[in-house]
Amino acid sequence: MVPIQYLLRFVEEDSPFGDVTSDAVIPDITCRAVIRAEEEGIIAGIAEARALFVHFGIVAEPLKQDGDAVMLHDIVLSLEGSAKGILLVERTALNIIGRMSGIATQTRKLADRISAVNPRCRIASTRKTCPGFRALDKKAVQLGGGDPHRMSLSDGILIKDNHLLLVPLTEAIRSAKAVSAYRKIEAEVETPQDALTAAQEGADILLLDNMNPRQVQETLAGLERADLRDQITIEVSGRIDERTLPEYAALDVDVISMGALTHTVKNFSVTLEILHGSG
Repeated sequence: MVPIQYLLRFVEEDSPFGDVTSDAVIPDITCRAVIRAEEEGIIAGIAEARALFVHFGIVAEPLKQDGDAVMLHDIVLSLEGSAKGILLVERTALNIIGRMSGIATQTRKLADRISAVNPRCRIASTRKTCPGFRALDKKAVQLGGGDPHRMSLSDGILIKDNHLLLVPLTEAIRSAKAVSAYRKIEAEVETPQDALTAAQEGADILLLDNMNPRQVQETLAGLERADLRDQITIEVSGRIDERTLPEYAALDVDVISMGALTHTVKNFSVTLEILHGSG
């Protein structure tokens, strides 16, 4: 759960000088309301939405937990308290639940497709997240059964193509290994030969970038011949979509990472309904 200050930024963005409409037309009354799912999927963001409502004095009872499967019209959160407080938080809460549930739902769908072909292979996200929303994007991936990968540049050593335009592959890996004995080193490679070189230099993870399935298989065969395959984690990424996902999963790979999990998000539809009010 992220700190409440993190979430309050979103409310402040939506109401920098208060909710002028509610202040103008709504008296100081209480009401009951519910948030409902408007489609089937994996719900996420309930903990964050509840924390915001509670912060503004609303009694918020979750009827579904983050990561639960929901059906059309399921109530996911029940609310009671100040009508103005509920309306103040409404859009922020729905935005959070909608985006996180969209990510969790798509992640679960793709994770299931991978598992059906290769139960040992995991799906992972990337740093292609919405600015300011990364902690929630990554949490949603996990709720959908995916791996969050790196949270930030500070989390792990990943030597990418732009690094290698400035420093040779072998030198980059040797320098990285000299920095710390406790961090795993991942190297992005685009050819079977570079993959073999990186493995021989002691990389812990190989990111096979933009390789087609034939090139991935060739890379794996080369690592097998060098007796290095079992010592290294293989991640594939780039130009992989729902159509090609099973073909990659069928190979002897450990992780498939997809930026689309968080940069191309179909919002999950949820709505807030006021049930009744009282003076």
